Amino acid sequence: MLFRLLYDEKLAQASYFIGCQRTGEALVVDPEREVQRYLDLASKEGLRITAIAETHIHADFLSGARELAEKTNAQLYLSDEGDANWKYLWLDKRNGGGSYTHQFLKEGDRFKVGMIELQALHTPGHTPEHLSFLVTDHGGGAHKPMGILTGDFVFVGDVGRPDLLETAAGQMGVARTSAATLYHSLQRFNSLPDYLQLWPGHGSGSFCGKALGSVLQSTVGYEKLFNASLLAASGNADTFIEEILEGQLEPPYYFGRLKHENKYGPALLGELPRPREMSANELWSLAHEHAAIIDTRPWQSFCAGHFPCALHVPLTNDFPTLAGSYLKPEQTLYLVINQ
Repeated sequence: MLFRLLYDEKLAQASYFIGCQRTGEALVVDPEREVQRYLDLASKEGLRITAIAETHIHADFLSGARELAEKTNAQLYLSDEGDANWKYLWLDKRNGGGSYTHQFLKEGDRFKVGMIELQALHTPGHTPEHLSFLVTDHGGGAHKPMGILTGDFVFVGDVGRPDLLETAAGQMGVARTSAATLYHSLQRFNSLPDYLQLWPGHGSGSFCGKALGSVLQSTVGYEKLFNASLLAASGNADTFIEEILEGQLEPPYYFGRLKHENKYGPALLGELPRPREMSANELWSLAHEHAAIIDTRPWQSFCAGHFPCALHVPLTNDFPTLAGSYLKPEQTLYLVINQ
């Protein structure tokens, strides 16, 4: 089994590339918007992407599942848990007509990628439809799983926040109910074998939890010992609910919009667009009241002179969160950068 974690530091997001070297097939779990990295890795390793899986409908980044399915004709494996509010509504919108090849998954369902088997576990709380995946490498002679892909259910050092349905998706009054659901899901996590490797969907810097660790992988046993939120779930449910909801940061402005985009399907990119370069004088003539100018230069350069109404957003790991929190999708965007 080939196993690769692809981590985007600016989004604090982890996707996973899992390949069966015996059959040449590969799976991508929770791909992000720019999918060329997965195509390049498949080419490098001599594999073909035949399967794409998602743990849930994401709110913090645009999914690349549709884009990757368009480019590879891979089979999609998606959750069929949760009510009608948590269903994928883009599967019949293939470019040129028709539907994407897909299979909906419920609790206990299994699928194979070559000789690698994944079993879906329904782990709601962060979202109602959330799945985790147990991964077993039959090609290596195993008959028990090696690890679990937990998405936004359990992280290194924390668990997925249960308040986003209310604070980001606009479903008022459901935070405590979601926290109670998460509590019950964590009881199940505590019954898993300690030896399982833990492969989460985010690391430190994500808004999907309060105290995510900078280490990107762990084990179930280690988290049972030292994950404070998981330890809280071993006690009283009401106490856990109070603790997990207390101190959660306000989610970024764009979370609700991205949840909607991922439910209905992000527009297909084809190839990544290449912005046209222009001079400062040309930008001055084009900028208007509905435009957004993001100045990425160092603070000293910005203070020395900048366009009126320009926002200073340096190209640090916080750039996507800050820019996404201030910009509206209908705005024309201009970037000022150092050459």
